[in-house]
Amino acid sequence: MAGIWSEVWTLYLILALGTPDPSPAPQEKLHDFRRIFLGLDKCNACIGTSICKKFFKDEIRFERWLTGQSNLSSADVRSYEGNYTDSTAGWRPVVLSHLMSPHLQQISDNSICTSAGKGKSCSIEAVLRATSRFQRWVRSNLLLPRMVKGLLTPMLRCPSQRLLDRIVRRYFEVTDVGSVQMKHFSEKDKLRLLYTLAVNQQPLIMQMFPGTEGWPFLRYHGSCGRMMVWAGSKPLRSLFSSPLERRADIAYQLLHITQSLSSNSLQFSFFYTNISGDMFGILDDSRVFIVDTSTIGIIDLKEGYPPDEDLLPEHLDVFSCLSGSCERLPPCETVRAAQSFILLCKHVINNLLLPNDVQSSHLPKEAVSALAICADQSQSDQRIIAAVQTLKDILQTLRPCSALYGYRYPECLYSDKF
Repeated sequence: MAGIWSEVWTLYLILALGTPDPSPAPQEKLHDFRRIFLGLDKCNACIGTSICKKFFKDEIRFERWLTGQSNLSSADVRSYEGNYTDSTAGWRPVVLSHLMSPHLQQISDNSICTSAGKGKSCSIEAVLRATSRFQRWVRSNLLLPRMVKGLLTPMLRCPSQRLLDRIVRRYFEVTDVGSVQMKHFSEKDKLRLLYTLAVNQQPLIMQMFPGTEGWPFLRYHGSCGRMMVWAGSKPLRSLFSSPLERRADIAYQLLHITQSLSSNSLQFSFFYTNISGDMFGILDDSRVFIVDTSTIGIIDLKEGYPPDEDLLPEHLDVFSCLSGSCERLPPCETVRAAQSFILLCKHVINNLLLPNDVQSSHLPKEAVSALAICADQSQSDQRIIAAVQTLKDILQTLRPCSALYGYRYPECLYSDKF
């Protein structure tokens, strides 16, 4: 199988770059193509290198490439289906995703160069290293709120020191994980962390709140250059036309996940800032997970957050708009208690339980009414949250108990809690 994988790389190299010249050797061109595709040529303006060995040992493979179903020269493909293996198990499905689409990535890279008056071509790493923000990072052994001020990823809208400490302590792109101090971080480690925080928070949330500890996020395997790898799942949209009992189970899980994120033992309140069906996925045991964590905000209920202040010019720099947007989210104090439920009911559960192409006559009228209240932002938070609980109670009675729902079977045979 490894031989087939190498032949596929070589075939694509020929298609993409033309018939190789006698010099340099095709294998060198192949190696260069891999580095460029993964974004290793842009490090240390990248996520990290924790899983690179598996790419180059062919222990991570791109499913569609092997089957010839994908045009690899497509200009704006962000993520790919793949397979992953290690010494403990066979091949498992994974998602391989860039931090952002290639089109947005090019715009982001160009903005770095133009910010330094370098035109559209420059050493991106050199420009970022020269910024005053990064120099403050170099001089500090702690990640402090003032060091991330002006970065526009949602979880940094009102970061507490406790949240920033967790980012550092759980960051496993470095060799020594577990300390809130960054003494063991090299300058390249600090640049990679800063770049990731500025562009896309997804790999960091998956590390900070892993599924193995009960969080509703898929397992994060690691990164190579600007490519991140996490466990694969089935798109939630693929089940929108399934029987009502199946959709009721999914809707129940979505509401339960959202409740647990807003109130949990760590006292970090997660809230959705934007939402779609693509944000969620489902595993073979019918368990629902959050696939895309890039639009999730976090409020520290234990430490709270300082009053919202206008950003000073010193807080706005090249890092502020690297995610593809310069729009700052509303202050955390304006986040409604029911905000996540409103977005979830309006944009996901409404389409799931009341799709146009599926008869919904079997959905109880009380559930339809509760769903309408949940999706109505003009309602009070108290009424929306009460409607959510009513909807959950009704959906629970519609959930079947069978081996298809492995995440709660056979426990559901013996207890109504499941």
